[in-house]
Amino acid sequence: MPQTSLAAPFAAVDWRTSVPVLTSARVTLRGLRVSDAPALRQVLTSEEVTRFISPPPTTVEGFERFIQWSIAQRAVGEYICFGVVPEGRDTPVGIIQIRQLGHGFDVAEWGFALGQAFWGTGLFHEAAELALAFAFEELGVRRLEARAAVANGRGNGALSKLGAVREGVLRKAFPCAGRRLDQALWSILGVEWALRRRSALTVH
Repeated sequence: MPQTSLAAPFAAVDWRTSVPVLTSARVTLRGLRVSDAPALRQVLTSEEVTRFISPPPTTVEGFERFIQWSIAQRAVGEYICFGVVPEGRDTPVGIIQIRQLGHGFDVAEWGFALGQAFWGTGLFHEAAELALAFAFEELGVRRLEARAAVANGRGNGALSKLGAVREGVLRKAFPCAGRRLDQALWSILGVEWALRRRSALTVH
């Protein structure tokens, strides 16, 4: 696992008012800006990317509204969305979202989407490790859930590599392109993540 660092300590920034910048060797996670809308539309609206996710906006204006909504949700402390920015670029090529389930972030859900050109490069894994550290260390998440269409082999494989446990199948739970697909329910517990992280740091 690549070592990660934070551009500013978690404690120094209230994420509700200013999203901390999280960095690793090849990727930065930062808050979304309205000016990111054209780049997000370009990378997140292809048929391959949208095949197994909830339909994204189809226009730049739609992405602008999404970004404004995400900022408002963050301000009330219910949700945070990071843009995934590879080294050497200024605009995001994907997003990682974390939202509370119920009251507070004791139990939360995350989701992600990445432009197809960056699949299989290891970029997502680095970005996800940063997001997991933020979720468990800053938000205080105890249980982090994810849902992925059973047919989405790439998404399910990515969750497995991150140490998530597949708990079951939610039958016909995901409406997609006029169909209802089975979804796999995955979870990562904070105690499991902490043990895996300590083990990885010891190995390296």
